[in-house]
Amino acid sequence: MILIVDDIRANIIALKKTLELHNIDVDTAESGEEALKKILKIDYSLVIMDVQMPGLDGFEVVKILSGNKKTKDIPVIFLSAINIEKKYIFKGYETGAVDYITKPVDSDLLILKVKTFIKIYDQQNELKVTKDLLSKEIAIRTEAQDNLELKIAERTKELVLKNEELEFKNHELQQFSWVVSHDLNEPIRKIQIFIGILKDLYLKDNPKATSYIDRTMKSAERMQTLISDLLAYSRLSSKVVFEKTDLNFVLQEVLSDFDYQIEKKNAIVTMTDLPAIDSIPSQLRQVFQNLIGNALKFSLSEGAPQIKITSELIKTKDFDSEAIEDGKYCRIIISDNGIGFDEIYLDRIFVIFQSLNDRSVYEGTGIGLAISKKIMEKHNGLITAKSKLGKGASFILILPLQQDIQNN
Repeated sequence: MILIVDDIRANIIALKKTLELHNIDVDTAESGEEALKKILKIDYSLVIMDVQMPGLDGFEVVKILSGNKKTKDIPVIFLSAINIEKKYIFKGYETGAVDYITKPVDSDLLILKVKTFIKIYDQQNELKVTKDLLSKEIAIRTEAQDNLELKIAERTKELVLKNEELEFKNHELQQFSWVVSHDLNEPIRKIQIFIGILKDLYLKDNPKATSYIDRTMKSAERMQTLISDLLAYSRLSSKVVFEKTDLNFVLQEVLSDFDYQIEKKNAIVTMTDLPAIDSIPSQLRQVFQNLIGNALKFSLSEGAPQIKITSELIKTKDFDSEAIEDGKYCRIIISDNGIGFDEIYLDRIFVIFQSLNDRSVYEGTGIGLAISKKIMEKHNGLITAKSKLGKGASFILILPLQQDIQNN
């Protein structure tokens, strides 16, 4: 809406009709004082004002509007048939008017200017609204960022404290591990000594007993190595050294350890050739021991256990990767025909101290698969399983042939 201000009513009526013919909403005022009252109450897009009026003239009204924060941006066009000299025109612009039109006026030109100033005013208001919205958005985001930074600072402080606490506990754990390692190694050493005495004094002439003694001694030696490796493995900050390892040799050692159980259960073990990879041999030996030991332990009550160990080179570090001759990873599958498990518990079996079976029937601590998973992660590998109740289980291992030394 625009406001026409003129003290001559005939002029108002004529101009109002002209504007209304172009669908422009019009309001009127017959004095400067009336105009000010209306402008303070109503938002006008444009004011067309006569210059010479009794009381407050047009110049004075515009000067007042220009000095008010609320009204200073309202465009004003002076329209005059009397004050047409240049000094009045200059004064009109100096007071803050956007245009000064003298009569007689071209109606088409006047309408074009009115529409233009209305459009400009509307655009300015849109920009102002947008600016206000942006200011509010910035304020909200700034407040949110301040709150976030505060929360980050608090969280960082908590993490620092927890890290210090963790480092302290880790130090205590290392000391505890060292003591436990010493206490475990000591009885093993005594076992080795007494077994050696038994062999030398009483079993020299019994080849079968001597063979069992030798296997026991080797198992004790590997137990010592395992204790030392687990101690080093518990130190998360410790560096590990990978070495080129023939997995066939590691697997044969494990199978040798299980000779008695394999013979007792009439188990059938078949295997394909395994690759040589960068590894920590004692740790992978532990993985094989856990998986093959489980295959023997969780066998069905009827029928002989059948354990199958296969290996193939694959393209990528993925359980379903295609097999290729020059693959950079190997996929090892250890499968059995035992009691199996429901795959809905797949994530649970790799959690420490978790067991899906009755421990009164099947012995175990529930730590073997958890350790196996951590060892595979230490080797930048993967482990998972597929199984059905009563249909056996297959454990799938993915291992890189070569380790990136920089990442270890």
